Amino acid sequence: MTTNTSFITVAKEQIKFLKFPKEEVLNKKKAVVNRFLDLQRALSLGNLEREKVKIFFMDVDGLKKVETTVWGITDKSVILKESTIIPLERIVRVA
Repeated sequence: MTTNTSFITVAKEQIKFLKFPKEEVLNKKKAVVNRFLDLQRALSLGNLEREKVKIFFMDVDGLKKVETTVWGITDKSVILKESTIIPLERIVRVA
């Protein structure tokens, strides 16, 4: 994924209306591991410091980003406020 790619900002409340394919967006195992480590860090920041992070992800329509607090992580998804879910395999990066 190139760094000059444009991500459309969405409100976390809109995520539940997005459609997510099942395919993994990352093509390297190291990138998948790093994504999970970044999400664990984001979870700690959210729970301990109440800090928001930017999550860059891809739905059926293209690249999106949201600034939010991570409330939980499962083996298949990231949980945001109000039970909003983003599938792990659709997350490009976390900042």
